[in-house]
Amino acid sequence: MSNPVFENSPYFSDPKKNRQGAGAGTYQPAVSAQQVAQLEETFAAPSASAVQAGRLTYDDVIIKTAGMLALVITSAAVAWFVFPGNVLVMTVGVIGGLVLGLVNAFKREPSPGLIAGYALFEGLFLGGISWVFEANYGGIVLQAVLATFATFAVTLALFTSGKVRVTPKSTRILLIALIGYAVFSLVNVLLMVFGAVDDPWGLRGATIMGIPLGLLIGAVAVFLAAWCLVMDFDAVKRGVEAGVPRRYAWSAAFGITVTLVWLYLEFLRLLAIFRQ
Repeated sequence: MSNPVFENSPYFSDPKKNRQGAGAGTYQPAVSAQQVAQLEETFAAPSASAVQAGRLTYDDVIIKTAGMLALVITSAAVAWFVFPGNVLVMTVGVIGGLVLGLVNAFKREPSPGLIAGYALFEGLFLGGISWVFEANYGGIVLQAVLATFATFAVTLALFTSGKVRVTPKSTRILLIALIGYAVFSLVNVLLMVFGAVDDPWGLRGATIMGIPLGLLIGAVAVFLAAWCLVMDFDAVKRGVEAGVPRRYAWSAAFGITVTLVWLYLEFLRLLAIFRQ
């Protein structure tokens, strides 16, 4: 006895078993004309799109990223207008953003709720710290926002044009530079906390040949953040080409948002030091 799956299929069954009138010399085809037409229509139909197949698309990433930024901006507006300069709100924002940022970074599967929560907490911190900078340096927030999105646009244009590409060598160099910058930032914070330096910017307030160290470090940090954006774009490109599930658009949006937040804060600090 043959496999019933194949036996009962009009496409795989033996045509000899469908013959009628053995003495008449004629037989009924195993596949009817209607079935043949349906089969031809199936083969002629266009293949399923990435959306229909549930695969990641650039539109998914764009929509999710725009939604994340909208949450950040909304939360920042609340902190700016409802709790201007409130240290408690900024503290809650920075701690909540840090915790959820780490959780989302190490989760294997994206969680839309946790990612949205990160955006809300991060917005509270950005709104509060931006209000403080704006109170001391009028117009600086608008400048930082414009600089951030201008850098994003230029970086995206360079990547899509093929003039900038991620290579294993550049990835290794970036990783080393990021570790070095993280160590410097940690040491600087510790020196400021324990009163080892009097300048409000810590080591960034030191000067080299009359140029504040903060400007040099800030320029390097902006470059590192911009290159991280290139790596984000490259990761999205590889994900789309590999046909990963659509739910990973949340992961891509989270990564891009984290980089943009970092880039904005670096511009904010760089402009403040430049004004001094």
